[in-house]
Amino acid sequence: MRKLSMIFAIVFCLITIMSTVFAASSSVTRIKDVAKVQGVRSNQLVGYGLVMGLNGTGDSNKTFQTMQSLASMLKTFGVTVSAAQMQAKNVAAVMVTAELPAFVKPGDKIDMTISSMGDAKSLQGGVLLQTPLRAGNGQVYAVGQGPVSTGGFSAGGGGSSQSKNFPTVGMTTNGAIVERDVPVQLVNNGSITLSLNQPDFTTANRVSAAIDNQFGSISLARDPGTIVVTVPTQYNGNLVAFIAALEELYINPDQIAKIVINERTGTIVMGSNVSIDEVAVAQGGLSVRISNTQNVSQPPPLSGGVTTPTNNTTVDVKEDKANVMVLPATANVGDVVNALNAIGATPRDIISILQAMKAAGALHADLQII
Repeated sequence: MRKLSMIFAIVFCLITIMSTVFAASSSVTRIKDVAKVQGVRSNQLVGYGLVMGLNGTGDSNKTFQTMQSLASMLKTFGVTVSAAQMQAKNVAAVMVTAELPAFVKPGDKIDMTISSMGDAKSLQGGVLLQTPLRAGNGQVYAVGQGPVSTGGFSAGGGGSSQSKNFPTVGMTTNGAIVERDVPVQLVNNGSITLSLNQPDFTTANRVSAAIDNQFGSISLARDPGTIVVTVPTQYNGNLVAFIAALEELYINPDQIAKIVINERTGTIVMGSNVSIDEVAVAQGGLSVRISNTQNVSQPPPLSGGVTTPTNNTTVDVKEDKANVMVLPATANVGDVVNALNAIGATPRDIISILQAMKAAGALHADLQII
């Protein structure tokens, strides 16, 4: 009897563990992966600068902005030279772009992308001079300087040339130093706002329900893309811990049925919730082959005729046997693919079939062609 009780206890534990595992597996993803806190965002920076030290691959004298910029820079160092006197084969005018992440502080370093804006052939081996990087409000948030890494090359000679990647675009890793931080306001009137990456009524409702189940009735799905969450009193002094707890909650996000088709490559991607009504599909092909053969017309002896070449054209028309299959109503995308493969349809055939099924109203999915 004791052994039987132990067996029942072990079975009960296994069932509990398995149910927990299946419950966790049904929670497809975390809130952190489908939503973000409003106010946490990056900012774009841009600046104009000069890349020096190029091996004769810089801008030509026709690039006026490079000559003028070089003359203005030298003037700040006490060297007075007119733009007409400049020879700038080793200099290139560039635009510098960077992304300022949220919560960076003065002194932190960020990456830069340097792009030639003149007729320079390559930025390989160049060094970017100190360049202020401004945001959309015109204020300087970072200053960049350092060697440019292009990750490619361009070489030529004797009328031929070879290149790899784009030598007129390069990067400077950790080349910009942040000079000013961006104020971030997360709490507004005692609440934070979550924004869904893909707005959806069902997903927003599930996010709100998951938060309420964990913390009580503190959330409201205001629209398909926004959930307003009131910060509990016990987290007033520890907002980071509250947001971290929210992000770790699991939900099962919903999505519309969609089929994405790339006609150029024949790629088809279907969502798992694509469904069709019962429909008959016929798939076949017609091929026409035209061949041309040459013969020689030889006249009889002593007839006075002339040997003449002749062309014989043969037209061969072949129609493949059409395959007809009835696709049953199903909610499984695997059944759709298997049925189309069973009739020997190629990816491009499947694209045409899906478009026809959508036009017939038998395909219940959003068909997107890229």
